[in-house]
Amino acid sequence: MSTQHVTFQFATRDDAPSIASLSRDLIEEGLGWQYRTERIRALIGDPETVTLVACGGESTIGFSIMTFGDERAHLVLLAVRPAYQRRGIARRMTHWLVESAATAGIASIHVELRIRNKAAYEFYRSVGFAETLRLAGYYRGRETAIRMMRMLRAPSITVEQWRPPART
Repeated sequence: MSTQHVTFQFATRDDAPSIASLSRDLIEEGLGWQYRTERIRALIGDPETVTLVACGGESTIGFSIMTFGDERAHLVLLAVRPAYQRRGIARRMTHWLVESAATAGIASIHVELRIRNKAAYEFYRSVGFAETLRLAGYYRGRETAIRMMRMLRAPSITVEQWRPPART
């Protein structure tokens, strides 16, 4: 299938089983299944979270989930079926999320990935993310994560007005 026939839309609760299966098979493999259907449904229903699905015909071929805070967003999950990888689908979803975050006034987007996932590391670097640190045992105490970040703007800094020290 050509990627020009891939559509992107907000996920609905009915998309949760296919998203959960993709997470289990493509992201959580070997770690235990944490993002089951009910957890995905909760994320879809969360007003602070955006869940996108990439559809090819009647099937879900990819998805992304990002939570939004006041200053930072967290790219929770992103996956594309292997048969559709390297066709710009993840890049298009990420671009949409970055533009949405920038419009919302977000300062930075953060993501974690497995240290052995070289393809994901290169992908995130190619879309403007930089490695910030490594977290040993992040994945269920068994695997190191790489945390990456993309700055969208300088964070707001609140500086308290200086006051002389209190006299005692």
